[in-house]
Amino acid sequence: MADDYLGRKMEEYMSRPAKQHRSNASLARLLAKNRSHRGYDASFKVRADQLRRIIEVNTLTPSACNRQPLRFRPVLADEAHKVLPHIRLGGALPDLHLPQKGCEPNAFIIICSTVPEDHYVDIDLGISAQSMLLQAVEMGLNGICIGAFDHARIREEFALPYEPCLLLAIGRGTEVIRTIEIGAEDDHTYFRKDGVHYVPKVRTDELIIK
Repeated sequence: MADDYLGRKMEEYMSRPAKQHRSNASLARLLAKNRSHRGYDASFKVRADQLRRIIEVNTLTPSACNRQPLRFRPVLADEAHKVLPHIRLGGALPDLHLPQKGCEPNAFIIICSTVPEDHYVDIDLGISAQSMLLQAVEMGLNGICIGAFDHARIREEFALPYEPCLLLAIGRGTEVIRTIEIGAEDDHTYFRKDGVHYVPKVRTDELIIK
């Protein structure tokens, strides 16, 4: 009877969908929280070990043709002043001059490529940036992917041996950010209202090709 009891319990355990549902919900929560923050708590200092843990996800992520061309330069608060003059945030909100004074990020990850940027490097950049930002969110941090920066000046400021392709700002975000559902033909531009940053996202039905 003991064997039958254990067998039944194992069958019940294996057939339970709850575990899978919790896992999917966990990923959904991370994705929902992974919003682009353009304002940060300046009193919170990101540590070197935290940036290292974020960068470490790249040892597990896919790479086109497994070339693994990306390299990463962590930037802490003592060097953030070298980055801030050369970045631009909130291109759709130029009147706000983001990041606002006193709300600047004080930690960055500079993503470089050891080979000339091409289609495959761009694939790797997308995978890498999203994975690192999700790791940051899991750690209770926030971030933003920055493509609008002075590449030549960043390379010069940090004496980088490779071309910088992308920046991630990392910190403790202070903004209230919400997504709103839109149709595929509606305006995709993010906006702010009453202190809330709204990000339009196309509804699922219109993402699916029928």
